[in-house]
Amino acid sequence: MTRAVRGAIQVASDSREAIHEAGTRLVRAVLEANGLSESDLVSLVFSLTADLSAGNPATGLRGTGFAEVPLFCVQEASVAGSMPRVIRLLATFEAPASWNVAGRTSAEAVYLDGARALRPDLSKGPA
Repeated sequence: MTRAVRGAIQVASDSREAIHEAGTRLVRAVLEANGLSESDLVSLVFSLTADLSAGNPATGLRGTGFAEVPLFCVQEASVAGSMPRVIRLLATFEAPASWNVAGRTSAEAVYLDGARALRPDLSKGPA
């Protein structure tokens, strides 16, 4: 069964290293929170706020592996007053058989660091 989960992380600075690290950390946290592995993933879509231009989280993640997963990165819509320096993630995956055993019907979203303020109702992931 195909499912999707989202997440977000606020990046400390607009540097290549910070963007790569934050994107990778977010993906790993989403996988861990949902009992998923790279092989469960169908695709990952990242969006970045316009103030993050020094790097690409997809490039950073590719540097750690993820050779078989389609990765895509887009610029987030610019909305006045929105939180700065945010990477958002939409991960599409095939729900593993363990989901049926656990009776899960939805995935656990993960919001890290300052992005926790975007969805405090869903911010159960690691800080």
